[in-house]
Amino acid sequence: MVTKLSKTASVKKAGTTKKATPGKKTTAKKSGSILSNSVRDSAQQIWQAGLGAFTKAQTEGTKAFEALVKEGVSFQRKTQSAAEDKINEATQKMTSMATDISNKASGQWDKLENIFEDRVAKVLNKMGVPSAKDINALIARIDALNASVQKLTPKAPAKAATKPTAPLKPGAKTAAKKAPPRRAANTG
Repeated sequence: MVTKLSKTASVKKAGTTKKATPGKKTTAKKSGSILSNSVRDSAQQIWQAGLGAFTKAQTEGTKAFEALVKEGVSFQRKTQSAAEDKINEATQKMTSMATDISNKASGQWDKLENIFEDRVAKVLNKMGVPSAKDINALIARIDALNASVQKLTPKAPAKAATKPTAPLKPGAKTAAKKAPPRRAANTG
C-alpha cells in the first residue's frame, strides 16, 4: 500500500521541525519510502502466495499421493503378471530342453548298450560259447526230435498179469540176487 505524502511534510532534524520545500531532499526520501513500501507489499504478497501454494499442495498432495499409490499397485500387478508369464515360458523351455537332452542321452545309451552286447557276443562266439539263439534253436530241434520219437514208438500195453512161479524145492539155490532191504523214510 502506497501512501501519499503531502507536499508540506514535516521532517524532524535534531529536534527541530522544518518545512520541506518542494524540489529539495524530500523528494529522495519520498521515493525511498515509496520503494520500500512497494518492496514490503510485494514480499507480503509473495509470502501469502507461498502459504496458499503450501495449503493447496497439502490438500491436493494427499489426493495425488493416494492416486500414485493406486497406480503403483496397478503397475505392480501388471509387472508380477508379466514376470510370472516369463517364468512359465522359461520353465517350459527348460523342460523341453531337458526332455530333448534326456531323449538324446537315452538314444546314446541304447547305442552304447547295443555295441557292448555285440562285442560280448563276438567274444563268446570266438570262445565257443553258444549264444541264446543257438540254445533256443537246439531246444526247438530237441522238441521236434521228441515229437518224432513219440510218433515212432508204439504205445506200451498195460502191464500183463504176472504168472505165478512154481515153488522152489527145499535146498535149491536160486540164481536171483536178493534185493537190499528197504530203508524207512524219514518223517521228521
